[in-house]
Amino acid sequence: MSYTSISNSSQPASASLNSGHEQWSSKAGFIMAAVGSAVGLANIWRFPYAAGENGGGAFVFVYILAILVVVLPILMAELLVGRRGQLSPPNAIVRVAKEAKVSEHWRWMGFFGVIAAIVIFGFYSVVGGWTLAYVFESGSGRLTGLEQAAIEQTFDGINASASQLFVWATSFLVITVMVSAKGVQSGIERAVKLLMPVLFILLIVMVIYAGVTGDFLKSFKFLFVPDFSKITTEVIIEAIGQAFFSIGVGITNLMAYGAYLNRKTSIPKASMVIISADTLIALLAGMAIFPIVFAIGLPPTGGPGLVFMTLPYAFGQMPGGVVIGPVFFLLLFFAALTSAISMMECAVAWLREKAQMRRGTAAIAVGMVSWLLGLLSVLSFNILSDVYPLGFIEIFQQKTFFDLFDYFITAMMMPLCSIFVAIFVGWILPKSITADELDAVKSPLTYRVWRLLVRYIAPLGLGVVFISMLSV
Repeated sequence: MSYTSISNSSQPASASLNSGHEQWSSKAGFIMAAVGSAVGLANIWRFPYAAGENGGGAFVFVYILAILVVVLPILMAELLVGRRGQLSPPNAIVRVAKEAKVSEHWRWMGFFGVIAAIVIFGFYSVVGGWTLAYVFESGSGRLTGLEQAAIEQTFDGINASASQLFVWATSFLVITVMVSAKGVQSGIERAVKLLMPVLFILLIVMVIYAGVTGDFLKSFKFLFVPDFSKITTEVIIEAIGQAFFSIGVGITNLMAYGAYLNRKTSIPKASMVIISADTLIALLAGMAIFPIVFAIGLPPTGGPGLVFMTLPYAFGQMPGGVVIGPVFFLLLFFAALTSAISMMECAVAWLREKAQMRRGTAAIAVGMVSWLLGLLSVLSFNILSDVYPLGFIEIFQQKTFFDLFDYFITAMMMPLCSIFVAIFVGWILPKSITADELDAVKSPLTYRVWRLLVRYIAPLGLGVVFISMLSV
């Protein structure tokens, strides 16, 4: 159904979904998909090394606080607009703006989401390709018994070979497109209903393994006993940034998921489940990784290479590592895939409405554009590794295409769009709309607290992150 026919309808935005508009088959299906969207490499790859570099328990304390007061209100705001508008983010925003009798120019937030989704999917496919490559590298036994320097050479070798990295990144992208093309229930929901339980089971297996073979007590103290003297301005900024990127608010993919949400589902309760599951998985990832790292005397400050360089060496030194290594990287691949699936949804949904495409065609079209951008990201690690497109600007002097894509999305578009989502929902929309969507009559205190957070605290926290990242 075209957007024109819907927008001219006199039917209120909160009415039941129009025929032809997909829905989650159940509340559980939505929760699985939303958790899958939130749970990704930010949880299992980035969280452990961010915690390791920023004081362990002190970082975790600020991170959990940021999840509750900065991320949660934005998450609820995105789901609110998505369900109220019941269209792709640009069109959902317009529809809600019309109902509120405010400017339709707010649609640009949704268009930024479409652009961001396409760009981020392109460079994220490279990182997803790394996880896929390491499933096979560790599964084949080629990493077993290698010294850490040799393992680092393996990772560098994958990146140095344009053809290798191209194959892995393209494979990851194609798998994601295939899932998205099948639709909400048959593709996305079916995939996450399989992947999320398997991911959680694999993570529990990893934690048990780490507890038996590693230094579990030291890791527990490192993550859960905060030394408040280590809380610095840098730690606070890093923790807010990690919380923000972990859930994935700001690129409107969760707004797109909210469009398929029925009226019976409580947005506040669903949002709490999403952030709780996301945080639990991040903490479990830390407890799966640090005991192994500590057991063989390696520092927790391994940086981005902690997963792809330090851990393979650690597995090689631990009993059963030849089996547990492939399990871990399969877990990492599943996490990357569930997030990548959600990244496509904003652009796919918009393209279906704008061009009246079949879902499969829209998914392929989005995949092709992301693939072309992804080629620049692939080549950034080899053939174009010395090319800095905006090198004439000081802040971009050492940034390759991959670095630029990452910077523009994560440092600029995501926090900035989130701030404007907070302003739109917290200040522009009338209370009648937000109160209706968040069941203010049943939970008045929850609504008042959310409104305070989304109007004041969340924009302030995101503004600090945005300014700090621009100065990096």
